[in-house]
Amino acid sequence: MDDKTINRIKDGSAVFASWTIALLFFFPIFWMVLTSFKTELQAIAVPPTLIFEPTLENYTLVQERTDYVKYAWNSVATSFGGTFLAMIIAIPSAFSMAFAPGKYTKDILLWMLSTKMLPAVGVLLPIYLIAQKFGLLDTQIVLIIIYALINLPIIMWILFTYFKEIPREILEASRMDGASTFSEIKDIVLPLSWGGIASTALLSIVLCWNEAFWSINLTSADGGTLTALVASFSSPEGLFWAKLSAVSTLACAPIVVFGWLCQKQLVQGLTFGAVK
Repeated sequence: MDDKTINRIKDGSAVFASWTIALLFFFPIFWMVLTSFKTELQAIAVPPTLIFEPTLENYTLVQERTDYVKYAWNSVATSFGGTFLAMIIAIPSAFSMAFAPGKYTKDILLWMLSTKMLPAVGVLLPIYLIAQKFGLLDTQIVLIIIYALINLPIIMWILFTYFKEIPREILEASRMDGASTFSEIKDIVLPLSWGGIASTALLSIVLCWNEAFWSINLTSADGGTLTALVASFSSPEGLFWAKLSAVSTLACAPIVVFGWLCQKQLVQGLTFGAVK
């Protein structure tokens, strides 16, 4: 077997593996959307029903039982608000760590990342009591603050990596010309690392959108997001799979469309600095 044949086999195997992995990831989404157009009896049928008459009954019921627009707006406000707050904190902090590192800079970054390993339920009670004390329960503000804090370690690490790719000579030249720290960030660092910043922001928005634990435990009717809306469709009587699939589809659809529209920027940002 010559080298050309071996390379063809390797390429074919890679393509086959890629399609297999893609289909495995796509199938749960496909099945969720398919189930949302079934009746409850069809949704729990064994073996599963693949050919059926679609119905919009589940979507109609979701609209009648809940205020979907309010929950969707809360998701948008908290996701973008939490990301904006985190970026405002992370950009100057990552800039400082990248271009003026101290003796314990790496230790601080590792410590920040280690906080992601802390079980959220372990700090639920103190955060709940603090939010209650300041009247922030069931508000968008409490979720914006929480989302910003829980995503800050990841955002800091990503931005730190992007900023380290910027040649220090550019900043040294700007300082010789009398540029201030704010000017360095605004006129040099941000334009040169815009792709990385955009991809980091997109990743943060997705993480905020999908966050369910804090939304369920700190909000209810007024500040609840779409993840809380999905959780509200579980009841003591059991799970109604068709209705749950419908509300889950409505919760996932906006962020899936958003990610699809921004996929070019996301891929460019994630590969920023990969090749010098």
